[in-house]
Amino acid sequence: MNDKSVVEDVKQTIIFNAPIQKVWDKVATAEGLQQWFMPNDFQPQVGYEFHLQSPFGPSPCKVLEIDAPNYLSFSWDTDGWVVSFTLKEMGNRTEFTLIHSGWKEAETLLEKANEKSSVVRDRMSYGWISLVNEKLRKVVEN
Repeated sequence: MNDKSVVEDVKQTIIFNAPIQKVWDKVATAEGLQQWFMPNDFQPQVGYEFHLQSPFGPSPCKVLEIDAPNYLSFSWDTDGWVVSFTLKEMGNRTEFTLIHSGWKEAETLLEKANEKSSVVRDRMSYGWISLVNEKLRKVVEN
């Protein structure tokens, strides 16, 4: 298998002009996630199973790891995806890193989207840019 067939993780790091607790409250609570991401029934407990209401219907998720207010990861949907948020305190600002991992090989067809893994990854990467840089920034900095 050559490296080209492996789809890279989506990774974004951004600095918000907001204290870490404010950012954490928007990325690790059901109400906070709904404000910038998707409607959900998230609970910040390891092992908790919840759903994100995506445009394709409800996506089953499970909290994998939580270390408030610095780290959260959860499985997302049925294709092996893992989304993680890492927060670092920088005085009154917060460095926020999102990683969307667990991608299948580039040519693998993802049933729900009916597209190749590489195509879905590129679409999702673009989507995360606006979600994090615009929507999440707006809810944490205002």
